[in-house]
Amino acid sequence: MNKIILFLHLSLLIIFSSCSVKLAAIPDKSSEQIDATYKVTKNVAYGSDKEQVFDIYLSEGAKQLQNNNFTIVFLHGGGYYVSDKTKEERYIKPYLKKGMNVVNLNYRLKKGIPLATEDLTYALNFLKANHTTYPLNLNKVILTGFSAGAHIASMVGVTANNREYQHKLDNGIKISGVINFSGPVDGLDMVEKVFMNNEMSLMKEIGNALFQFGEGYAPKDSIIKYEPITYFDKNDPPFFIWHGGKDDQVPPITFVKFVDLLNENQKKNTVMFLPNGFHSPNATELKDAYQQIFIFLDQL
Repeated sequence: MNKIILFLHLSLLIIFSSCSVKLAAIPDKSSEQIDATYKVTKNVAYGSDKEQVFDIYLSEGAKQLQNNNFTIVFLHGGGYYVSDKTKEERYIKPYLKKGMNVVNLNYRLKKGIPLATEDLTYALNFLKANHTTYPLNLNKVILTGFSAGAHIASMVGVTANNREYQHKLDNGIKISGVINFSGPVDGLDMVEKVFMNNEMSLMKEIGNALFQFGEGYAPKDSIIKYEPITYFDKNDPPFFIWHGGKDDQVPPITFVKFVDLLNENQKKNTVMFLPNGFHSPNATELKDAYQQIFIFLDQL
């Protein structure tokens, strides 16, 4: 009888140990617990430009997340022109509360979309080359960002399996999902016009700097290769996308075709459209979004 009980006990241990920890069910860590369980390294250089740096948050308990031991790579917004990784930490805090490894990335500004987009690939390849120093799970990378950063994350996500795309990820890097907050996925010509036609001088500067192909609007046939929808296919990683119906920077109409493609497989992809939402989610909207994001991640 004792042998039977012992066998059943061991069997249950095996079953439970093989089950993945559900992120949505993990209680949030307090600020004190985060400070105690993370090793944080600031301003790691992944390129020669002063803006090519990231902060890395290594959790001592990340491996306990088992199949949900994702590496989160976040990119800030700012029109590829302003801001930096310290300005939007509210987007990475929910991951830290769950004990996940996070990379908070800066990229080159005021040099246009093409160069900014390259930097995410450079950073990921740097992490792969320096895996001993930064022991992240690069087989399960989640790319995420807000606005411009979300566009960059989406671009690298959809081009990872495209043989013709110029900037390649090194072997051993697997994009498991993309989480996009208000990032352009289509219609970059429309986004350019929104900024260039704005009365605010900073907005005009941003618009003029998006594509540095010369004066005036960039030719549509020159910029479609920087639109994620151009590369979308059924083998792309799962997407979570959040956007608002009152976004005054990235017109809601530019999401329609991409969202339609995502909605063809609602078991794989998640769309959160807020008819009254603006470009940036408020605190309540962000909290609601992360509740759905952790459910999304649990299903990957």
